[in-house]
Amino acid sequence: MRSYKDSNYVIAIQMSTILKGTLIFIAGLLSVFSMVGILTSFNPEYRITSNSLNQAASSVKGETLYKILALENRSFNQILTEEEQALPSFSSILFQVATNVSFEDPRSFLGRELPGFSIFDGDILVAGEGTDFTNMPIESVPPPEALESENEAQLKNVGDLKETNQKGGDVAPPLSTGNKKTVLLYFTHTRESYLPYLEGVTNPDSAMHSKINVTRVGEMVKTGLEDEGIGTSIDKTDVIQNLNHKGLDYWAAYQESRPLVQAAMTSNKDLLYMVDIHRDSQRRDMTTVTIGGIPYAKLAFVVGEEHPNYEQNLKLATELHKRLESKYKGISRGVIAKKGSGTNGKFNQDLSGNAMLLEFGGVDNTFEELERTADAFADVFAEYYWQAEKVDAPLKTPAVRQ
Repeated sequence: MRSYKDSNYVIAIQMSTILKGTLIFIAGLLSVFSMVGILTSFNPEYRITSNSLNQAASSVKGETLYKILALENRSFNQILTEEEQALPSFSSILFQVATNVSFEDPRSFLGRELPGFSIFDGDILVAGEGTDFTNMPIESVPPPEALESENEAQLKNVGDLKETNQKGGDVAPPLSTGNKKTVLLYFTHTRESYLPYLEGVTNPDSAMHSKINVTRVGEMVKTGLEDEGIGTSIDKTDVIQNLNHKGLDYWAAYQESRPLVQAAMTSNKDLLYMVDIHRDSQRRDMTTVTIGGIPYAKLAFVVGEEHPNYEQNLKLATELHKRLESKYKGISRGVIAKKGSGTNGKFNQDLSGNAMLLEFGGVDNTFEELERTADAFADVFAEYYWQAEKVDAPLKTPAVRQ
């Protein structure tokens, strides 16, 4: 110990105490770095995560960040009303972080505790007419036996179904892509079918078939787009059959359909849009609308939020939703965002800003209703497509992502 003394103070320095404190600090620092190294070296499935904190952070929207900027630069407030300038309550944010409960979303009170409730997870980014948390698209999982070919239901009501691979119009469209195929249609859940054509099947989750399914809707969309002069290719690879051969679970379907999109993007440099066509598991009253006295199957746009460029997919889906609502009031259920542990979260949309996932109708819709909707979508999409060309806004296919 050393001591220093002057006329007013006596200072004592215990060297052993300083040494001990330094060693503790170094040991603590090394422990922190070691722990971080161990945690980050785990495979993703074994890492410790906080779903509550993740959800709270992801709920911070651009508007909130803009308001925070406005606190430092008052000029930002010029485009905000007094009501919009108010920041969210700190207490409500703290409560949501601590409990994972949001008063704006009633599902959060019980949803995290009920097995299987995650199929209802999702955010309504743009609500269609009548769309709310009770009737959003359901990403259901069929029972294993429904995916086995030997257990397929007998077909019914298929005698009057017309061929879907024929051109619908005799008049050449005023605009055309020529020999270029600029739109790709494909099917991650290839066997999603419709109950009116399956003998003895009543369970929506079991509405699966290898022959009569959403690929037929894809043919309708293809015909509609080509009648509008838009060259369209269709990939009807049976993804579900591939899963069965590889012994993979149904949740791996997007992993299996991804190479199809990547191959198409690599082989076709003219490709601009990729549309993954699905069928919802909701019932008829939620997936059908009457327009001009005629029933149509409803559409729903699903956007995956778990990739950096999802805003581009959202912008495209929102624009098409608005155009559909303008010409075919009530046909679009809106734009639904999906993320989290109970869903894929990407849906291969990270491959392109022009990728879409469309839910065509539900399990109770007929092909007559679906064909009307396919024509309506082709009509609106063509307007959007040719307008983009007309205003000299070239749409380029982004590089294929792995």
